[in-house]
Amino acid sequence: MRGYFGVGSERISKAMNLGAVLRTAHAFHASFAFTIAAHHNAREVKLADTSKSDAHLPLYEWETLADMRLPKGCVLVGVELDDRAVDLPSFRHPLNAAYLLGPEKGSLSPEASALCTHLVKIPTRFCVNLSVAAALVMYDRMISMGGHAPRPVAAGGPPPHAEWRTPRRR
Repeated sequence: MRGYFGVGSERISKAMNLGAVLRTAHAFHASFAFTIAAHHNAREVKLADTSKSDAHLPLYEWETLADMRLPKGCVLVGVELDDRAVDLPSFRHPLNAAYLLGPEKGSLSPEASALCTHLVKIPTRFCVNLSVAAALVMYDRMISMGGHAPRPVAAGGPPPHAEWRTPRRR
């Protein structure tokens, strides 16, 4: 996949959610993860992070938004149910991005939303769990950034061990 990305949350409080986000970020090849003003038990995080992501992916823990330091050229994308947000399936992901999710039972702070270059929303009837939202965003990024065979026209997938080839012209 081209580019890089990180994923994080503002004011996350549930250790199991953070552990699940870290494990999923590791699985989707995130370059980094981060928290802002987090309140969780680090020991409990490891119970959900069964991939031991801390050995594979840096976790930046910032106390405030002012402390946050993203790589040069990294675009901050807020994930929020907001009238101004673009539906995730219609969103073109930046090449280099950091995805910021709000806390459990809450929203991104107005200050965090103001720092975001883009706001996206997952088009659901109501909010989904924070770690589920993070997983959906990372999956959408993976699918939309390419690197996978095209979907077949018919339902289902390609036959087992089928090779994707460009048809020959005669």
